[in-house]
Amino acid sequence: MFARQLDLTYSEYLTYEQSSPTKHEFVNGQAYVMAGASEDHNLLVGGLFSRIWNHLRGKPCRVFSSDMKLTIASANNATYYPDVMVVCDRTDSDPYIKQKPCLLIEVLSPSTAMLDRREKLFNYQKLESLQEYVLVSQSEVKVELYRKDRDDGWLVQCLSAGDSLDLQSIDLEIALSEIYEDVEL
Repeated sequence: MFARQLDLTYSEYLTYEQSSPTKHEFVNGQAYVMAGASEDHNLLVGGLFSRIWNHLRGKPCRVFSSDMKLTIASANNATYYPDVMVVCDRTDSDPYIKQKPCLLIEVLSPSTAMLDRREKLFNYQKLESLQEYVLVSQSEVKVELYRKDRDDGWLVQCLSAGDSLDLQSIDLEIALSEIYEDVEL
């Protein structure tokens, strides 16, 4: 059975999302329902969130989990719910929507991996404030780090067991063994 996608303006989407019992991402005028996440997905997101939150305590940056919307104006107001998002610009003050993250993290799921690697990577890289985009596998110890260089290009680094994730945007290094410590692969 197929469900018809909703054709909405950005304003209609925001109104719809406020009262919806399920979360939807918004791309090119259509709202797409988000699926639930696995136990490993939740453990990875929770572990990353807690380590980043603890590191940023007392600092001007804020970390958000997957319930905070990110809107990308330069991508036709595409709106996503990143797994982990860090915003250090205090002018980004809307209580429900952020637009100026310096760090975004997505935990890959079999159903969303291609979306995270293509559409989201493409749209996220349109954000002037974004310095790093991290993709975390939940099926193996593997992390991909995309980092903006001095010429506004993007470099990618693939990490595996024994490596550490160096998040320069927030001055934090996390060993992959810590990221995956609660996940049984």
